[in-house]
Amino acid sequence: MERRDFIKTSGLIGSTYALSGASLFANSPTLTSNVAPADTFWLDGPMRWAQLAFVERDPGHYDPDFWLNYFKRIHADGALLSAGGIVAFYPTKIPLHHRSEFMGNSDTLGYLVDGCKKQGMKIMLRTDPHAARQDVYDAHPDWIAVTADGQKRRHWANPDLWVTCALGPYNFEFMPQVNKEIMERFKPEGIFSNRWHGHDICYCEHCQRNFKAASGLELPQKADKLDPTYRKWADWKMKRLREVWALWDSGIRQQQPTSRFIPNGFPDKVLTGKEADLFFADQQARRGLTPPWANGKGAKELRSTLGMKPLIGIFSVGIEEEFRWKDSVQSDAEIRIWVAEGTANGMRPCFVKFGGDIYDKRWMEAVARLYEGYHKNEKYLRNTAPMARVGVVYSEQTDRNYGGKAWQQKSGDHVDGFYHNLVESRIPFDMVNDRLLTPDDLKRFKLLILPNIAALSDAQCKQIQAFVDAGGSVIATFETSLYDEEGNQRPNFGLASLFGVTYDQKVEGPMRNSYLHMNQNAKDSQTQLILKGLDDTPRIINSIYKVAVKPTTTFPSPVTLIPTYPDLPMEDVYPRVAQTDTREIYLRQVGKGRVAYIPGDLDRSFWQLLNVDHGQLLTNVVQWALDEEPIASVNGPGVIDVNVWRQDKSMTVHLVNLTNPMMMKGPFRELIPVEAQVSVQVPAGAKVTGVKLLMSEQKPKFELKGGKVTLTVPKILDHEIVALDLA
Repeated sequence: MERRDFIKTSGLIGSTYALSGASLFANSPTLTSNVAPADTFWLDGPMRWAQLAFVERDPGHYDPDFWLNYFKRIHADGALLSAGGIVAFYPTKIPLHHRSEFMGNSDTLGYLVDGCKKQGMKIMLRTDPHAARQDVYDAHPDWIAVTADGQKRRHWANPDLWVTCALGPYNFEFMPQVNKEIMERFKPEGIFSNRWHGHDICYCEHCQRNFKAASGLELPQKADKLDPTYRKWADWKMKRLREVWALWDSGIRQQQPTSRFIPNGFPDKVLTGKEADLFFADQQARRGLTPPWANGKGAKELRSTLGMKPLIGIFSVGIEEEFRWKDSVQSDAEIRIWVAEGTANGMRPCFVKFGGDIYDKRWMEAVARLYEGYHKNEKYLRNTAPMARVGVVYSEQTDRNYGGKAWQQKSGDHVDGFYHNLVESRIPFDMVNDRLLTPDDLKRFKLLILPNIAALSDAQCKQIQAFVDAGGSVIATFETSLYDEEGNQRPNFGLASLFGVTYDQKVEGPMRNSYLHMNQNAKDSQTQLILKGLDDTPRIINSIYKVAVKPTTTFPSPVTLIPTYPDLPMEDVYPRVAQTDTREIYLRQVGKGRVAYIPGDLDRSFWQLLNVDHGQLLTNVVQWALDEEPIASVNGPGVIDVNVWRQDKSMTVHLVNLTNPMMMKGPFRELIPVEAQVSVQVPAGAKVTGVKLLMSEQKPKFELKGGKVTLTVPKILDHEIVALDLA
């Protein structure tokens, strides 16, 4: 069994920890059977979390019973509470561990922990080691981070504090003492650490000495992902953070074997998936131009490496903009949509409130209604497997090792373009990490989409080829596989034989006033599918950049190039070449699979322009390559994100209504209901015994015919869940 997958026994979990070679956690158990040990059973328990992030003045000023009553009302079964680090909220005995000046003789944390435990809640305690006070600086100036100009680093938001070095003695010597005291005193299920991984390059004496010993080099002078020294530093930092993780986790387990250390963010999702038994995703809210589906995207990326281990999504009730108004309140609609996106994509919600004093209670009813609904339908939210047949590849490897040229900027827009297109197309899909492409990883998918996954190793290219050889289909765009895993350019695509084209040694663009010619004369069904919805036009706008390629086999020509021509002066705006035979989509059948290679940055151009024709063309290519009916089809107005899951005795179709004038900017002011007609394929061998609309508590009329359930959902406000009870 893959290590990131959970071992299922009566809905309970366990996991393995072995890395390639020695175990990261030397003192941790490695599961070798298919039965989870009893001491790990709690991990898959909590479904609704509450985080209260104390501020120093909370002791004596806030009402803990108010919060305990609220936790009880909303059926919260997990609590994430601030414990120590920058401030201790209990009577710590550790020198230099700053105790809240407002606490007196009380034990603020202890009272709340006891109250939560009496309500049956599981406890995760939060630490924050990223800053320290003057007494720490005075006693251990070497614990403090240093800037490139040799200055000790003051905290950017609170100049009374100093920023600690995450890779030095503060985390390796001081924080293990804090963790031990917290574990001995409160015996929580785990410790979650915020901002534990450092900020920027630190030039303290420890970092200088340790990096020089590890690499033989001086520290890089700036962050430049393509600089060889910076890359070595980034690799070294990753190893140091793994050592911190291993040290803290080992110490926590020595105190209580069932407990875990949970890092807030780790710069490697694959390692996170292998080593974390559960994970808290700190994706709190939208800011700027963040689309509302971004919370679902983050969940999908983590789910691709965690498998079905518990994934908890922290969401803010306040505004998450640049100037950080932490005591603010979001609109109900904005909170509900963000949480719905996380829940629909397999996350368990965890609201966070900064400070125990509450100035504005408007958010509380919205969260209560969400949690009460999720509690009532808990069995339908205990997912056992995703059912999407389309996988979108994302690549931390490409993010690290690709870029620098004009056409390689904003490379993340390729993934966002395909992501948004699939949401608009209502095609259920999941994310796939490009370092997890084994047959076992990919066996549930029919179609794999590679949105400019530029940096791929030879081994990864072979895995993708094997996926197609086994009957899978692939869509790839732009410079996919033109670089190896280290970002070195190849003379040809690593997937050239799969694409049926070779690299013609240049990238063209930006292509002003260039177009795609729609070859409407072709009568074959393939061309008709590719041009569906575009049959009234001979041309649409082109992408902004394109890779020049030469075909090595025969191809159809549904879409060809109209080259750039002047856009000024107006008298000169006419095509010099009416059309060419240069294909802009290369389509081929490979065994039982289909391959589409798009040389242009059509996905990125779609995200940047949101051009309706680009969206239609991408949708058509996806449907051609998928070559099967989706597991769920949804018709009707609006923008609806569709996700499909299996549970022990049911399957669910999550419908998140993103229809809103504020979809791409600013908080939702209101929720705009839509109606939808839904068709769901019933799993082979299963019998449908009932259909429910969980969030609106309705039992709709439905038709079961030809292995499909069809029904009308009369109103989707923010989030509706169609549940099929199965025997």
